[in-house]
Amino acid sequence: MINSVSGMESKGVNIQQGWWKKGYMKFAASMKKLLFEKSWLFYLAGFLLGRAVILSVVSPFAIAFLAAVWVIHREKAPKVMAAILAGAFTFSLPHSAFIALAMLLFVLLAGIFKHVNKQQILIPLFVFIATAAPRLFLDSVWGQLTSYEWMLLTVEGVLGTVLVLIFMQSIPLLSPQRFKLTLKNEEIVCLIILLASILTGTIGWDVYQASIEQIFSRYFVLLLAFVGGAAIGSTVGVVVGLILSLANVANLYQMSLLAFSGLLGGLLKEGNKIGVSAGLLVGTFLVVLYADAASILPSITETLIAIALFLLTPSSWIKKLSRYVPGTEEHTQDQEQYLQKVRNVTAKRVEQFSNVFEALSKSFSTAEQANDDNSGSRETDYFLSQVTEKTCQSCFLKERCWEQQFDKTYSLMEDLKGDIEQGNEPNHKSLRAFENHCVKPKKVLNTMREEMSVFEANKQLQKQVTESKRFVSDQLQGVSEVMEDFANEIMKEREHHETQEMQIISTLKNMGIVLEKLDIYRLEKGNVDIEMTLSFYDYRGEGSKLIAPVLSDILDEMIVVKQEEVSPFPNGYCQLVFGSAKEYVIDTGIANAAKGGGLVSGDSYRTIELGEGKYAMAISDGMGNGHRASEESEETLRLLQQILQTGIPESVAIKSINSILSLRTTDEMYATLDLAVINLHNAFVQFLKIGSTQSFIKRGDEIIHVEASNLPMGIIQEFDVEIVGEQLQPGDILVMMSDGILEGPRHAESTDEWLKQRIRTMETADPQDIADLILEEAVRTGEGAINDDMTVVVAKVTKNSPQWTSIPIYPAAAGET
Repeated sequence: MINSVSGMESKGVNIQQGWWKKGYMKFAASMKKLLFEKSWLFYLAGFLLGRAVILSVVSPFAIAFLAAVWVIHREKAPKVMAAILAGAFTFSLPHSAFIALAMLLFVLLAGIFKHVNKQQILIPLFVFIATAAPRLFLDSVWGQLTSYEWMLLTVEGVLGTVLVLIFMQSIPLLSPQRFKLTLKNEEIVCLIILLASILTGTIGWDVYQASIEQIFSRYFVLLLAFVGGAAIGSTVGVVVGLILSLANVANLYQMSLLAFSGLLGGLLKEGNKIGVSAGLLVGTFLVVLYADAASILPSITETLIAIALFLLTPSSWIKKLSRYVPGTEEHTQDQEQYLQKVRNVTAKRVEQFSNVFEALSKSFSTAEQANDDNSGSRETDYFLSQVTEKTCQSCFLKERCWEQQFDKTYSLMEDLKGDIEQGNEPNHKSLRAFENHCVKPKKVLNTMREEMSVFEANKQLQKQVTESKRFVSDQLQGVSEVMEDFANEIMKEREHHETQEMQIISTLKNMGIVLEKLDIYRLEKGNVDIEMTLSFYDYRGEGSKLIAPVLSDILDEMIVVKQEEVSPFPNGYCQLVFGSAKEYVIDTGIANAAKGGGLVSGDSYRTIELGEGKYAMAISDGMGNGHRASEESEETLRLLQQILQTGIPESVAIKSINSILSLRTTDEMYATLDLAVINLHNAFVQFLKIGSTQSFIKRGDEIIHVEASNLPMGIIQEFDVEIVGEQLQPGDILVMMSDGILEGPRHAESTDEWLKQRIRTMETADPQDIADLILEEAVRTGEGAINDDMTVVVAKVTKNSPQWTSIPIYPAAAGET
């Protein structure tokens, strides 16, 4: 029974809460529609600005507001003018007369110059004239033109000119649907000035001795200090306090109160609404007690009412406002969501392009497969149709052969075509059968032999077209794979590694290193990516000496500093980027010489750092010597580097380069290519040799011979790339060279054996020394003559050893907080 009663009570409470929430949402929606959609917010602002007066007689706000509305929302200008005039009448009759004359003069000036290009440039001038001229006229009528009045009307005109520029930036912000993703600091200050100017119109309105303008000014300070922190809170306090103090000089201390309260509230924002409210309460008590102890009770009342309004403000409103203030968590989340959306859209487009290229690749491969399936029979049909057109068309037995005995005629001629195609004389049995069947056997055979040359040419052309289609299909598939990988990389979310993150933070704290920010992007083996922002009084390489060894122990792999930006000032911030060290490092040496000791060599070479832990070495030998050969080989390697760095597979890259070289010129200019790609994670090397010489791998006293056979690039449009792979070991020395080295020694019976012996007997392990010695031996054994361009590239593979060993982190230390 008790449970049923309590259930009914809770159900009743939920119904009441739901009814209240529903009523509140309905009220909020109706207020939003009234204020924004029906523009009552503009009319309310115009009414209060019509009442706004500072320094007792100066009123620059109304005309500046009207001018801004005239430029931005001209359709609202008539109603805004009525609202301003109504507000002015509630203040005083002389003030309303001034406002009416000023608005009339402004509208007259704007109407006269409405056809001027870029009228908005003249609007501030119109505001100055419309503000100063009526004041000058009224003061002249009332006989009060003294130097003080001249100064006031000048100040009023200048303030109006400045305020119209401020209001032009503020008025668009009164329409939430026009809010930008981020508000600049200048826009925030302009909006605060507009709000403070509007509050000036409430001066003189009291509720139980509590001033309305003070209540709402403190409420705005609370709200913006809670949203933006101490900087925004104190700025709001200074701006609002200054404008309200000008309206009532006796309350000049209010500027200090609001600024100090905004600062305290912003500093206490971690305590949520209670902390910010406490900051305002403490600031009010201290400043009022010092400035005007007699008014402490009304001031405390105003603060308490402002705090009550602040506590009643829905959190959803505050979060919505926070989205537009830079530095807030909500703004950061909005930025991240926006960037995520842009990233998703970009990845989607890249993925769509990848699918398009894949579909194109499949279309080429499908067409090629269909052609292969039917090519034999179709080619035979076409060949025989050409023969019969020249022989059988005029024969009187055509109907008997090709209508009554089609299968027999076709089979006999097909057998003859097969023998002739292979370059043989027709089979005696087949020839006898055909002669018994056909009345013109010799004419048919001669025609077959004549057509066979055309048939072979067409067949070769068809083969080239098929190979071209296959090559295009491979290229499109390679591009599709690269774009798909790129799309996956874009879509990859930054993973959160809480365990490692807490361990790193705790360890660095125990070491006395001040960590400001830690971002862990990837922890994949061999692909770690970590960024840190640290504070050092005097940075002395702690990143590589201390932090990288600590990370190496935590992540159980070798970590090194990839990039560091160190502040030149003491106690500055240092940006450090850590990543995985490669398992192997490559040390290279290169030696080359031009033919005849010249300056320009036809050989070119490159060492290329590729992504994903790959290192490439390449030698290209242009056909011939001199500038043209140098240009050809250099162009080959330039294309190779650019294509390989996109991530396209090596074999597809080489086919692409060959196609370009074979199609771009009619001259017989060719180039060889000797490419070695070493995986720095496992020391596996792949050789791609196009018309190049053999390479050698020295492993102790053993010499491993590597060679492959392919024509030089550019001779034929299509060829199959032969890839040779070898597993390297630490200490292995890889020797690559152009053909000029092997042509140097004249006395050696076998240049391969001579070169193996020279490499085996070298005592040095330095790659540069080896390259120099091989080139020197080739020149010396050639009797000092350099008969061809010579290039030697030597690489030594060694296990990567860190400069600093890992620092062990004990579980007890890592678990501390």
